[in-house]
Amino acid sequence: MLDRRRRACANARSSRHPEETMSDTTTHHRICPLCEACCGLEIQVRDGQVTGIRGHDADVLSAGYICPKGVALKDLHEDPDRLRAPLVKRNGVFEEVSWDEAFAEIDRRLPPLRAAHGRHAVAIAVGNPSAHKIGLLTYFGKLARALGTRNVFSASTLDQMPKQLASGLMFGHWLTVALPDISRTDHLLVLGANPLVSNGSMWTVPDFRGKAKALRARGGKLVVIDPRRTETAAVADAHHFIRPNADVFLLAAMVRTLFDEGLVRLGTVADWVVGVDAVREVVAPFTPEAVAPGCGIAADTIRTLTRELAAAPHAAVYARIGTCTQEYGTLCSWLVDVLNTLTGNLDREGGVLFAKSAAFASNTAGKPGIGKGVSTGRHHARVSGAPEVYGELPVTCLAEEIETPGEGQIRALITVATNPVLSAPDGPRLARALEQLDFMVSLDIYLNETTRHADVILPGLSPLEEFHYDVAFPQLSWRNHARYSPPVLPAPPGRPAEWQTLLKLAAIVRGEGAAVDADALDEAEFAQDAERLFGPHADAVVAATVAYRGPERLLEVALRSGPYGDHFGRKSEGLTLAKVMAANPTGGIDLGPLQPRIPEVLRTPSGQVELAPPSLLADMARAAADLARPAPELVVIGRRDVRTNNSWMHNLPVLAKGPLRCTARVHPADAARLGLRDGTLARLANGPRQITAQVQISDEMMPGVVSLPHGWGHDLPGTRLRVAAERPGANLNALLDDQQRDPLSGNAVLGGVAVTVHALHE
Repeated sequence: MLDRRRRACANARSSRHPEETMSDTTTHHRICPLCEACCGLEIQVRDGQVTGIRGHDADVLSAGYICPKGVALKDLHEDPDRLRAPLVKRNGVFEEVSWDEAFAEIDRRLPPLRAAHGRHAVAIAVGNPSAHKIGLLTYFGKLARALGTRNVFSASTLDQMPKQLASGLMFGHWLTVALPDISRTDHLLVLGANPLVSNGSMWTVPDFRGKAKALRARGGKLVVIDPRRTETAAVADAHHFIRPNADVFLLAAMVRTLFDEGLVRLGTVADWVVGVDAVREVVAPFTPEAVAPGCGIAADTIRTLTRELAAAPHAAVYARIGTCTQEYGTLCSWLVDVLNTLTGNLDREGGVLFAKSAAFASNTAGKPGIGKGVSTGRHHARVSGAPEVYGELPVTCLAEEIETPGEGQIRALITVATNPVLSAPDGPRLARALEQLDFMVSLDIYLNETTRHADVILPGLSPLEEFHYDVAFPQLSWRNHARYSPPVLPAPPGRPAEWQTLLKLAAIVRGEGAAVDADALDEAEFAQDAERLFGPHADAVVAATVAYRGPERLLEVALRSGPYGDHFGRKSEGLTLAKVMAANPTGGIDLGPLQPRIPEVLRTPSGQVELAPPSLLADMARAAADLARPAPELVVIGRRDVRTNNSWMHNLPVLAKGPLRCTARVHPADAARLGLRDGTLARLANGPRQITAQVQISDEMMPGVVSLPHGWGHDLPGTRLRVAAERPGANLNALLDDQQRDPLSGNAVLGGVAVTVHALHE
């Protein structure tokens, strides 16, 4: 398939008009910023227009792989709905204004509000596109610190906080995540994840299909456990249906089976693991027979799954969205790594390993093998009392914090590349709450379902107009690497980069006014940071990096002081930004396969792998009490499609074309019982919350489970998303209760929720 796509690109180039010679076309290499796979792209440009996009064969991470989203970068860049100038709402109508006018409006309204009601009256929320933009990721914290608010929210509590919390408690840092060594494993067990479509989630693994095929070709086995026969399950050696919300029971029973059958082997990390006996005790109630009814998986099958995992020469367990977006999300994430540890596959080639990022990784800084660890609950949400986790509160607390009067009530909001009206539970409630705000500012490239409530919208640049370096994903990648992408096209004159916008907003918050120069601010702040980090060597660091500014300067420092860096001349063979830049045409710098890192990677106070964190042990009592809880007759789960990533890609024609993707998939037996017909409409309800969706009957579904993709519902007034509005789809999250969340991580419960379904035949 990939070769056919490449030939198609070549044919398209060869069909140019005679005057369009190859000398008129320039070739650029760019990391795709549209999902976690981070594939390398080769982009052709002629006269300032993108004429072709294909996979970059030489890319050290993706080796030529590309999915449909990569090709859509052209549509995103050229999208007429993408904002190119600031908008200010006047008398309920958005008007284009200059950047000076937009910043002046913010300066006029935000500081007085903050002065009158206190710093916690201003909230800030950030979405997942920021993870793909180095300017947003490295400078967002500067604005958050200037605000000094406890009301910080992000999309992390919609999909990944359970994994981050469990990893942090076990290994000492939020991004020290154990990753399957897919190129060397013999047995891969996947729960609640669909990496063939996502190419990894909190696991950057482009071309999962190819790697899974290689796994099976060398005699390995791929096993999938999921309430839907996903695309990944369809190519697996075995697939087992499981009732949504039951993963914790299955995983605990597998752990118990390891103990019962004498299969526990700690392997190379035996000297670094504490808490084994506590784990043995806490899983005692979870026999295979006890959990089988709740899981929908027979006790003998549970034992077989466990024995095969333990017997494999090299094995790995991987779980993601389906196990995180449920009421036991943190317990599931923890038990996955308990299984990896007790089978001797933690920190082992062919098992699960930790990436060693070239830059920005806290688990390569400071004293190796020991650290502060992670903590939660440093403050709590004013209304619900939900604890802070990783510096933020659950995004499902945002609406109530706006609605509820009293000291600390949120009266102003800054959103950064996020659309929680569609992506968070009970979006209609949140939309009503946003209308109550005194002031709202959005940094976003679209007038969407959330930003329509803003008073000022500040657009960023096209991804093709900015340089790119992945900050987070090399810490989650299947292979170590360093890759830099220069801008493909020049930025329009007078348009600030997003990092400059964030600096200006921070200055406004501090009372320095709207006329402050962002570059001067950056220079001053960099000097202060250098003094703090490098002490007596600060002046030398400032002088050595003077050729760069903004996030490029931060990247230069991070690379040079990182684990592969030149340490400012002390290691001549080490990395610098110039070396990484020079490697762009040849696909970046390959830093090799993942290698064992324990104990060096650990940042726990004990210097050990904490297999039994007390908060997780305590929460297992909740799971044990729920063992006998009857399963609902029908529950809803989400679904991932290769052509979309949450809500923000539905306006791109190349991704929107084709069959309707926002359908409610139901098993034939459920359809017959409920009187549903394929292609007709049905009403899905959860108490008073209702949506209407088109039915798609499919035997890929487990009986008793209906599946609807996440992030749709583009039929709300006041938006400017013309392509998305043509087929708006149904908003799954409008069905969900914003008070349901995993109590440990604060993550929203997005799946396994009981619903009723009624046919709407004409």
